[in-house]
Formats: sequence, C-alpha cells, structure tokens
Amino acid sequence: MTDKLDLAALVGSRICHDLISPIGAIGNGVELISMEGSVKGPEMLLISESVAHANARIRFFRIAFGASGQDQRIGRPEVASVLSDISNGSRVQIDWDSPNDLPRRDVKLVFLLMLCLEAALPFGGKIRVERNDQRWLLQASSAKLRADAALWERLINPAAAAEIGAAQVQFALVPEEIKRQHRRLTTEIGETEIRLSF
Repeated sequence: MTDKLDLAALVGSRICHDLISPIGAIGNGVELISMEGSVKGPEMLLISESVAHANARIRFFRIAFGASGQDQRIGRPEVASVLSDISNGSRVQIDWDSPNDLPRRDVKLVFLLMLCLEAALPFGGKIRVERNDQRWLLQASSAKLRADAALWERLINPAAAAEIGAAQVQFALVPEEIKRQHRRLTTEIGETEIRLSF
C-alpha cells in the first residue's frame, strides 16, 4: 500500500505542477487586461476571483496531495500565504500557529487533516492549527458540525467500512500517511467541536 501512496503523491505533484503555470498565465493575462481598462464589470471580477481561487486550491493541493521527501522543509510564511489565499471568501476561517521552519511532511499531513475537518464544516466555522513542543493540535468548531461517523472511524481504524468517493479521498490518505510517518492520531468528536492531534 505504501508504494501505491507514493504513486498517488507523485501523480498529485505532477498534476499540480502542470496546472500551476497555465493558471498563473491566465491570472497575468487577466491583470494585463484590467490594467488596460478595455474590459470592466462583474464579468472581469468573476474571472479574476475564479483564477485566484483556482491558483490557491492548486497550491494547497500540491502540499496536501503531492510528494514530500523526508528532508524537505517549508516556511510558515509560505503556509500562511497558501491558507490566506484559500480562505479568502470562504465560510471557514483558519488560524495557524507554528514555528517558522517546518518539515513539509508534517504540513502535508496537517493539510490532509484540514480537508477532513473542512468536510465536517459545510455551514462554515473555524479551524485552529497549532504546533507545541511535541505535537500538532487541530481544532474545528462550528454551531453545526456534520461529521460522518464511518469516515472519522476510518482515520484511526483503516479497516473500518466507509464509503470513500472523490470528495472523501483525504479520509483514505490520512491513515497511510500516519503509518508512513510512524505517528499516532487521536480524535475527539463532539457536537460543536472536533479535536485532532498527532
């Protein structure tokens, strides 16, 4: 299964790598057109916002689903930039507190877990991520959580029966990444709050 996960991460990296340049080029083109002033109005704003959102999602997915070597690092400013762009206009607010220099593998796992938390926040809410001396802590809170018990059980018991579709792929990838990193995930699910740590 580890080889399959490596292959999935390489495919994720390749797709994101190949898409980031054309999306960036479209964004540059939109910026040039708006500077020229030849096209204005809600259509231009919609295109601009759509390109920015696509670019943010690709950058997030590149970390969450892409390959990450054992020695690769990522800085907090880059993480903050990705999260700021992805939460712009979103119903989910993200609060991130960590050291400045981070192992990319840690951030990959945190981003996968954030996708799990996001799935439980269809009506919006808040995700807080912090790194203390020994563990990562993630907390999602909302007045209305929607946590599918079977999917959340799968995070700590990969043999649990749960229907996994494309929108839930993170629930299949997290246990493998936890195993690969020799970590232990703990989950606490309440009515208005979910707490995860590893």
